[in-house]
Amino acid sequence: MTRTTLRSRIRRPVRAAKLGGVATVTLAALLTGACGPGGQSDGAGHGEALTVANANGGLWTCSFNPFNGSVNFLSEGNVYEPLVFVNALHNEQTTPWLATKWAWSNENKTLTFTIRDGVKWSDGKPMTAADVLFTLQLIKSHPALDLNSIWSVLHGVRQVGAHQIAVDFKTAAVPYFYYIADQLPIVPAHIWSTVADPVSFKDEQPVGTGAYEVNPCSPQNITYTANKTYWQPGLPKVTTVKYPAFTSNDPANTYLATGQAQWGSQFIPNIDKFYSRRSSDNHTWSPPITQVALFLNQKVAPLDNPVVRRALAYATDRHNASAIGEGGQEAPGHQLGVVQETFPDWVDQGAKAADDFTYNPAKARQLLESLGARKGPDGIYVLNGKRLSFTVINPGGYGDWVATLQVVAQGMKAAGIQLTVDNLSEDDWTSKLFNGQYQIGYYGEGGGPAPYYEMRQWLYSANSAPLGKPAASNFERYSNPEADKLLDAYAATSDLAEQRKIIGRLQHIMLTDVPVIPVTESAAWYQYNTKHFSGWVTAQNRYAIPSVWQSPDWGQVLLHLQPK
Repeated sequence: MTRTTLRSRIRRPVRAAKLGGVATVTLAALLTGACGPGGQSDGAGHGEALTVANANGGLWTCSFNPFNGSVNFLSEGNVYEPLVFVNALHNEQTTPWLATKWAWSNENKTLTFTIRDGVKWSDGKPMTAADVLFTLQLIKSHPALDLNSIWSVLHGVRQVGAHQIAVDFKTAAVPYFYYIADQLPIVPAHIWSTVADPVSFKDEQPVGTGAYEVNPCSPQNITYTANKTYWQPGLPKVTTVKYPAFTSNDPANTYLATGQAQWGSQFIPNIDKFYSRRSSDNHTWSPPITQVALFLNQKVAPLDNPVVRRALAYATDRHNASAIGEGGQEAPGHQLGVVQETFPDWVDQGAKAADDFTYNPAKARQLLESLGARKGPDGIYVLNGKRLSFTVINPGGYGDWVATLQVVAQGMKAAGIQLTVDNLSEDDWTSKLFNGQYQIGYYGEGGGPAPYYEMRQWLYSANSAPLGKPAASNFERYSNPEADKLLDAYAATSDLAEQRKIIGRLQHIMLTDVPVIPVTESAAWYQYNTKHFSGWVTAQNRYAIPSVWQSPDWGQVLLHLQPK
């Protein structure tokens, strides 16, 4: 899967579904209604209708709560908007959104936003600075909504005059600009103040400032239609978007390959033959943004032992996971925790020299035997009277992850470790992952515009939660005061050289503690068809992360698209 996205914002990174699966309903049934099939007129004289084909592993719940990490990718960016857009693919370039300008003061401990005037909610009521203040206070009052642990670093928020909001930090916190400006959807006070339980609120008819409204939603399909009172004149150009609930990947891939859907963000096996060569209008570009990792639950013995975790890292065959499981479309991961293609300047050379975590079953066996482990008659090690047998939970709808974990399990067996893959429904997998009800979980975080963000999502203890309670990230329940201090120190400085030095120290922690095991890099999967629409993200025009599950980026993509 993966996405998301991030959050740390939990992305809904949609991946490949079970191979050979069939759609729950036909596309003809999904796409009936106000809009015809993708690339055709919507029947109301409003130009072309865009269809998204992306396997999601289940039917839609028609929940659009932007603070629910399982569904917020469906409403953040297109329905609910943030203050500023930060482009993770373009050196953290910023674009004003609901804020027109912003400034740091008080030695980088106060961030003041000027809120855009003249914006209306989709129900016609004005959006004001008071709504921004309310949103920030809402996630303070209900910590489960604070997906990025913003209030762990905030001292308070206040309105300054009619159009400004000042955010006061406990200490200098420059990187938190991204979390507050880009990763916080603004909601209307006049609606959310009446919600009894914002955490469980489904928000089935969301009212936002964004370019789209939900109209309507069913378990089989979400239809987004243009907000006719949208504050950016002339936008959006694409007035109808269909998002069918593909529960398996084959039919979604077929619709993409044949041009009946124009936007996809998933793994496609043999993509060149199946998709790219099918039509000159079919294109793909999938930049790596994070890593897909094994999350080792450190509240479960013996995974609480870093020596066992290091053994597992040596027993992980990253090369074949990439070559076989991902068909070479995602590079092997690195235990350093940095996506080296995207962030080469952040790699600490000392840590890189110390990183010997290539596939080495002999080294894994040596570490296990140093703890007193001995092989049983079946070739699996026994430690403290218990077989080293682990179960890894995985979304069974993602064929590339299923294939990847089969490779990983085979490699671990050679090291005397048994790994059983439990391919779950998406809902079951998400629930168990968030609540820590697993031994090992397979997942990719959302990251951000620098390696700090993925590191924070993995390592920051404030993002985690006790077993049985949902965590915002740090699902492995890792806790290290040194890592927390380093992450806090990074946030307190705007000195780039110092920030890189801190990330280098965190890379050393990744090598010694092995809180997670990056298996492959995580591509922002992206397929697009240019027959009926222009304005797509390309390698030459990287104005946003192009995956449909990446929020709020997909809102930017929709604003750039236009029918031909």
